Amino acid sequence: MGKYMPGNPSFIVQNMPGASSMIAANYVYSVAKPDGLTLGWIQPTLYFDQMVGRKEVRYDWAKYSFIGSPSPSEHHLYIRTDSPYKNIEDVRKAGEPPKCGSGGAAGTGYYFPRLLEETVGAKFNIVLGYQGGGPIDLAVEKGEIHCRAMTIESFMAREPFHTWRKNSFVRSLAQSGRKRDTRLADTPTIYELMDQYKTTDQSRRVATVILAGGVFGRPLVGPAGIPPDVLKTLRAGVASALKDPELKVEAEKRNYELDPVGGEEM
Repeated sequence: MGKYMPGNPSFIVQNMPGASSMIAANYVYSVAKPDGLTLGWIQPTLYFDQMVGRKEVRYDWAKYSFIGSPSPSEHHLYIRTDSPYKNIEDVRKAGEPPKCGSGGAAGTGYYFPRLLEETVGAKFNIVLGYQGGGPIDLAVEKGEIHCRAMTIESFMAREPFHTWRKNSFVRSLAQSGRKRDTRLADTPTIYELMDQYKTTDQSRRVATVILAGGVFGRPLVGPAGIPPDVLKTLRAGVASALKDPELKVEAEKRNYELDPVGGEEM
């Protein structure tokens, strides 16, 4: 990004884990100065916490300075292949629901299983409090939990998932897009499942609100009130960086998909 901004600025990356990135989101919104020098990569569904009135929220989602996103982000739910749950129907009928891990209530790991409960009657026992995706995957590997919901992009891009797919350690039960991802051609979408189980119109509307986070993908945001000229420069820098030939080559090597969403659209 620095290549495409005046002065070619460098960037310092500081991880700020906790509460599905709410700690970072609060910091960017309520502590950082609106000068364009502090930005945040945050969860695309943190608007949930604001909608339900969580006292920990220190941001107003609509007032963030949205910079851009490398791509929309659809999700899926994977589960250990050696578990007794082979498909959503097995989960619906299970006497003991499968355990899925999540960091917090705004993360994919929480809201996608809950949405499947609301729309098609699949029951999950969601275990909260994990400090990031790595510990959740490790818990799945150890057999402490059965499943996790996460982005398809990440699942296809890195370890341990390359090895897991090769060894058929996990399978996908459902995905969030309106059409099947070509890489998960055998996995039904939530929309197919809602048709199958004749989901009510009210629950379908709930799904529309919840799945809107996929449009934000991997949102890069700044505090409210960044001056228009600075915001324009930041947005242009991201847009240009995401077209960078070297970045595209690197993305292809890592199986990352780039389908940029502009700050104005966000």
